[in-house]
Amino acid sequence: MSLAVDDVLIESLISIAEGSDADSAAKIAELGAERTAEAVLSEVASRARLLTEPTDKVPVQFDLGFAGDRFGYVLTVGAGVCEVEKNWQADTPVIVRQDLVEFLRDVYGPAGPHDATREVAIPHPPTSPSFDPEDPLNKLRSYAVVAAHQVVGALTRRPTDLGELAVRFDSDKWGDHWYTRNYERYFEPFRTRRVKILELGIGGYFLPDQGGASLKMWKHYFHRGLVYGLDIYDKTGLAEPRIKTIQGNQGDVAFLDSLGSTDGPFDIVVDDGSHHSSDVLASFTALFPHVRPGGLYVIEDLCTSYWPGWGGSSDDLGDPQTSMGFLKTLLDGLNHQEQVRAGEYEPSALERTVTGVHLHHNMAIIEKGLNTEAGAPSWISRTEDPMGWINKQQ
Repeated sequence: MSLAVDDVLIESLISIAEGSDADSAAKIAELGAERTAEAVLSEVASRARLLTEPTDKVPVQFDLGFAGDRFGYVLTVGAGVCEVEKNWQADTPVIVRQDLVEFLRDVYGPAGPHDATREVAIPHPPTSPSFDPEDPLNKLRSYAVVAAHQVVGALTRRPTDLGELAVRFDSDKWGDHWYTRNYERYFEPFRTRRVKILELGIGGYFLPDQGGASLKMWKHYFHRGLVYGLDIYDKTGLAEPRIKTIQGNQGDVAFLDSLGSTDGPFDIVVDDGSHHSSDVLASFTALFPHVRPGGLYVIEDLCTSYWPGWGGSSDDLGDPQTSMGFLKTLLDGLNHQEQVRAGEYEPSALERTVTGVHLHHNMAIIEKGLNTEAGAPSWISRTEDPMGWINKQQ
């Protein structure tokens, strides 16, 4: 069966996993030990699907302890199946025992290790020292070993290769494009944090259960992250634990501002939406204020900035109404302190908060922070030729 898990509970558990044992235990007691166990096991099942599995179905008995009570769940893996049910089952080929607080921290906590109370048992030994591989009991043990490795891997392994995840979920960020190597460069510092990521554009067009490849990729890369996807079409068929889909128009500034207020602030925003320049600019205007300081805003597929049919231009490369033309204005804004002006000047919100702009083929990564670094000393002339000014001082 599929365990029902809501986004609010998961967000709470990711936060609770950072606390001390006593604090975490108290908050688990408030939420309910069974609700906690089921939410965490749902995540384990999701991760286990990515790993090598036995060719036959293998039930794995989880025995989770909390405040003197034991909670039993069976996770069945293998043969394309990864399901969890609340149950105590006798004679399972694999048994995993662990304290629930540590189990939560193992899955949703900061970098480990978190295995002090974990026990993994494979009760069925080989039938004989000769180990006949065709013996049914030996086959069972062989499957059990693979299943145990799969389940423990789901607890401890953290996917680090975005390219591998992109291929696994058929995302165009590796293959059609080559974005993942850049993403790994900029996203690595966020990988183990408790983050929120919003992607504009889910894919699959009007079909509610199609698309979402990148959302799944982000979910498994940011193992403590909450992933939001926005699309103009209804995509509720893609929702799953840690993935929330939202229907809306990325060109609607008021709607996006409201979204940022209710679901933000976001650590990362990725614009893989319509790629029309007017939508790109509207989304950035509305959502960049809702990016957390230290966060990143990404714009993909900047090729359309040069295409007239997409609101771009190959004639006026500095047009600020095109995506690339607008990005060029951010470069000047980075250095607003250095510009020569008559009288006082009040920097704009973007000039004060854009701290970096990184450009790669077809993509831009904009950093959010405080752009308050002082300009060059006032005694350096801004209006005279520097060599002539220096000679005058001699």
